[in-house]
Amino acid sequence: MALNGGAKLGGFAHDTGEGSISRHHRVHGGDLIWEIGSGYFGCRNADGSFDEAQFEANARDCQVRMIELKLSQGAKPGHGGVLPGPKVTAEIAATRGVPVGVDCISPAVHSAFDTPLQMLAFIDRLRTLSGGKPVGFKLCIGHPWEWFAIVKAMLESDLLPDFIVIDGAEGGTGAAPLEFTDHVGAPLQEGLRLVHNTLVGVALRDRIRLGAAGKIISAFDIARALALGADWCNSARGFMFALGCIQAQSCHTGHCPTGVTTQDPLRQQALVVPDKIERVRRFHEYTLEALKELVQAAGLEHPNRITPAHIVRRTSDHQVRLLSRLLPTLRPGELLAAERGEAAWPHQVFALYWPLARSDSFKAARSDGVKAGA
Repeated sequence: MALNGGAKLGGFAHDTGEGSISRHHRVHGGDLIWEIGSGYFGCRNADGSFDEAQFEANARDCQVRMIELKLSQGAKPGHGGVLPGPKVTAEIAATRGVPVGVDCISPAVHSAFDTPLQMLAFIDRLRTLSGGKPVGFKLCIGHPWEWFAIVKAMLESDLLPDFIVIDGAEGGTGAAPLEFTDHVGAPLQEGLRLVHNTLVGVALRDRIRLGAAGKIISAFDIARALALGADWCNSARGFMFALGCIQAQSCHTGHCPTGVTTQDPLRQQALVVPDKIERVRRFHEYTLEALKELVQAAGLEHPNRITPAHIVRRTSDHQVRLLSRLLPTLRPGELLAAERGEAAWPHQVFALYWPLARSDSFKAARSDGVKAGA
């Protein structure tokens, strides 16, 4: 209620997370981005498979503005998508459509599709069922050929997501296993730049919007993500701080000292919704005010004018370099030209992994030095 009330007052959107749309999301009527993970919460049958009728009923609600298909798992207790039974209260069970008190599992893979082509067809189906609302997907980049396989499926089918949100390895919750938090997934800079460059290289960038997530808190975090190619930014951690999170890392225990991640009614009293609504609104307002000041200081008229040439990075004790000189930048259609043999591969990552990608599988085709599916 605090997050959605703040979003309503501040005129920005509220991502539901994969746990679906609860009755609390609806109290203040703020715009929602409905996130759908592999558990299909809010649109699932009893066996966990996708329920078309439930999806259509929720997606066509006027409060839902976009639908986001979540691909990656890992930021939950139990090394993947597991909400322990003791945390599955009657309220959460009703929201997700699962039994009370039973471990709630988000499978490692989606059951509605197996291949990149099927995934894009599923996204197109969701767009139709929702009445034409924007539908996209979120992922944290892992193997490059998995992302390239999705792009090849886009080119082959001309079925495009309206948007893609790139998460970074920096993201995650206080309940995530330490190994996953520290070591799984590509960092946001590398993942976002790869996605942006790939779409530019296949001449699709102007047809797909990019969002960025992954430890984005400050105005400079936003400016840096925009410089790397993002059209907008999502912030989970920053708004958790606005709610009162102190990063006690006890999210999975139910003993959160500030009431943010607990089902204990006594501890929940620490989160006073009317007060937190205003804090959420102010965090958004003042962060954008700081971003405006950065943009003005750079002599620009709009945040979308920020480029890698505006960011300077120290590379050693005695050297700084523009980000534009450190990061690869593709020209429109350059990747397609390289695939046709009309130009050199623009970067080694494309030369090595683009030939391994296939639109009918997320696994890599066999090649010297890389095993299929490795």
